[in-house]
Amino acid sequence: MRYFAVFFFFFVTSFAFAQDTKISATVINDNTLLPLADVSVINLNKVKGTTTNASGYFELVAEVNDTLHISTLGYKSIKVRVTNDWFKTKSTKIKMTEKAYALEEVVINQYNLTGYLEIDYKIIPIKENFRYSISGLSQGYEMGRYSPGAFSKVVGSIFNPADMLYNFFGKKPTELKRLKEMKKDDAVKNLLASKFDRETLGALLGVTPNEIAEILERCNYSEAFIKTANDLQIMDAINECYEEYKILKGKK
Repeated sequence: MRYFAVFFFFFVTSFAFAQDTKISATVINDNTLLPLADVSVINLNKVKGTTTNASGYFELVAEVNDTLHISTLGYKSIKVRVTNDWFKTKSTKIKMTEKAYALEEVVINQYNLTGYLEIDYKIIPIKENFRYSISGLSQGYEMGRYSPGAFSKVVGSIFNPADMLYNFFGKKPTELKRLKEMKKDDAVKNLLASKFDRETLGALLGVTPNEIAEILERCNYSEAFIKTANDLQIMDAINECYEEYKILKGKK
């Protein structure tokens, strides 16, 4: 009986530790100390996400030394490291600072239209880009000027070791594995679908927004797509380019 009790205790303890541990905290404004709702919180290590409720409260699966990326519109995004103390206290508060925006000058270009379609269509510039579809999305997007050369720069990157695309895809296997993990978490997908600044996506992949733009240029995506697509579409585009890269590299 004693051995059974010891075995049962060991089994219960092991099962408890095998479960995903969660942390909790409240996100507040560092000036007013009021709670912030709908703040996006992503565990960069586990690629899991959530949002704060009306009271600024959230719970998320995490372990010690995991990094959380916390962001919301109008506030400076922050990264927070999970420590042992976080699991011991139930009143952790995270402060966020509001951004200071400066209005920029807006320039409007005027087109002197005549009202005649035959004449006006020659005045307004039209970008002739090849349209393509991304898996999982119902809408098509522009790629390059001509479709036959869609992956010419990917091929070039394979045979040119100094190419930025080669360096990125070749040296960041861990980050690129996260591309598929991102699609499995609804909170992460919804966040990326609502973002256009590349900040959260950059944090997940370990690159800067400028590097993301350069990656897409090397994959021959159009400037219009790079500037207007949301982060979820950008993520899918990088994933497709990476998959094509692996196929072409395997044939090298």
